[in-house]
Amino acid sequence: MPKHSHENEQLTYILEGALRFWIGEDQKEEIVVNAGEVLHIPSNVPHKAEALEDTLDVDVFSPPRQDWLNHTDSYFHKK
Repeated sequence: MPKHSHENEQLTYILEGALRFWIGEDQKEEIVVNAGEVLHIPSNVPHKAEALEDTLDVDVFSPPRQDWLNHTDSYFHKK
């Protein structure tokens, strides 16, 4: 996932695998979230992520991600 931010608070719960996140504008805060762990990302905080292995996660956004609902999340689908 490339660096991005959104107005929504985000909770990421890792069911299987692991994700590495870089948090903040300067990306200096690096966090690895493993199975059974949760990461909270406050609204408008820049972040990016990469899967360290095959990963299954649940993301919860508050409020719901309008860009996902109306399919304007092009940064997420770039190849």
